[in-house]
Amino acid sequence: MHFRNRAGHIQLSSLRQDMRRSTRFSFKPGVANDAPALASLHTAVAQHLTKLHGKGPWSTETSAKSVLRAMRLSHIFVARQGNEIVGTLRLAAKKPWAIDKSYFAKRDRPIYLLAMAIVPAKQRQGLGRRCLEQARLIAREWPADAIRLDAYDANAGAGAFYARCGYTEVGRVSYRNTPLIYYELLLS
Repeated sequence: MHFRNRAGHIQLSSLRQDMRRSTRFSFKPGVANDAPALASLHTAVAQHLTKLHGKGPWSTETSAKSVLRAMRLSHIFVARQGNEIVGTLRLAAKKPWAIDKSYFAKRDRPIYLLAMAIVPAKQRQGLGRRCLEQARLIAREWPADAIRLDAYDANAGAGAFYARCGYTEVGRVSYRNTPLIYYELLLS
């Protein structure tokens, strides 16, 4: 598996090695054929959060077209158990609109973790933690020196999860009337 960044191609050897250890869990770059399933996954998570916490900015449905657009702008990764897509996340070198860099540590090569989602029926089984570990391995080989993200500052947000996974809260903001918490994982 190769990964293109501004420095050229990178071999994701540590990702490959980790995947050999587990035949039930795989984590690979998404492809265009995954777009409809990924859109369904994001929509299912949005509906689940809306059912639990009411309507909010997390309630947006996702289309396959928007997934394909995201694939052109960033790197989408897909977590599978067997053949079933159970999770996804995006990594991007370009700062997303809702991030204010002034809250984060000075770093030369941060990457941004976006749109992480785990199938509602598979949540709280360690899959999210495994996805974040894979993102960390990818970031090290990118090479990146930090992973940054935002989470909703609401009951529907995953901030407590990111904190349990070693991410440090670095600030709270409101962007377009949406309260957010910024998190960062510094890589050595």
